[in-house]
Amino acid sequence: MNTATQASTTTRASAISATGLRKSYGDKVVLDGIDLRIPEGTIFALLGPNGAGKTTTVEILSTLITADGGEARVAGHDLAADPDAVRHRIGVTGQFAAVDGLLTAEENLLLMADLHHLRKREGRRRAAELLERFELTGAARKNVATFSGGMRRKLDLAMTLVGSPRIIFLDEPTTGLDPRSRRVMWDLIRDLVDQGVTIFLTTQYLEEADQLADRIAVLDHGKLVAEGTAEELKRKIPGGHVRLQFADEAHLDTAASIFGVATRDDESLALRIPSDGSLANLRAVLDVLDTTGVQAESLTVHTPDLDDVFPTLTATTTQKESTR
Repeated sequence: MNTATQASTTTRASAISATGLRKSYGDKVVLDGIDLRIPEGTIFALLGPNGAGKTTTVEILSTLITADGGEARVAGHDLAADPDAVRHRIGVTGQFAAVDGLLTAEENLLLMADLHHLRKREGRRRAAELLERFELTGAARKNVATFSGGMRRKLDLAMTLVGSPRIIFLDEPTTGLDPRSRRVMWDLIRDLVDQGVTIFLTTQYLEEADQLADRIAVLDHGKLVAEGTAEELKRKIPGGHVRLQFADEAHLDTAASIFGVATRDDESLALRIPSDGSLANLRAVLDVLDTTGVQAESLTVHTPDLDDVFPTLTATTTQKESTR
């Protein structure tokens, strides 16, 4: 996300906010006082290992269960004081497609329209619109039991949209899908956000969070251990560097003498300079090259990806827990 988009995001009204959210089951603490603020019209991804509390967070914010403590507002309504108002403004898609395999795709959508108390004509119009939007028109009158996993997930999301929610909770929506079906779902999610819908996404696919989310939070042992954009989280992890490659050993020697903390690779005539991936750091490297007249053949910036970030952050929490 670029700087202008990030600035506009921070000034938007909150679609979801929570302070000190807590939940326990007996002696097991599932959520240990988490705080959230999710602007309208953005995608927020909640990452965490199994048992971290992701699904519990979704269940609380979507009114399926109550929190033991803390406060939350969803779509402008207090979660505890006015749960019915919250339910009318949200949609929820769980980890497994909640469709009836004995019904057709059209019948599933019409059933959902009835549950939303839409008039028959409006319900049929809405069902036809969603079937076309999700490219299911050709399968509208086929039993869902014959659908592929990707088709069932698309229908599940279409059913969530029957009531035109402004906030949608997607709890691991692409679990079990093949790469192509997953990317189709990503495109559908992006289209929703372009229309102003807010998406709260939980996922175990780090690439999914990297591709979709405006902001990402990492939940571990019931606590938020990090939050930020994908790029901000990547910069928290050591290992980022600027790689300079040179035409000959003389230029490599000169650069190595200037950048004292760099690691040289004589075989590839390259120098690795530690970097946090920021623009300021890159500019500093370029300024040194410019003022010293050292000629580099190429420059590439390498930053850790979320595959590096996630285990590092959660491992840190585990170590802290084990030393108590």
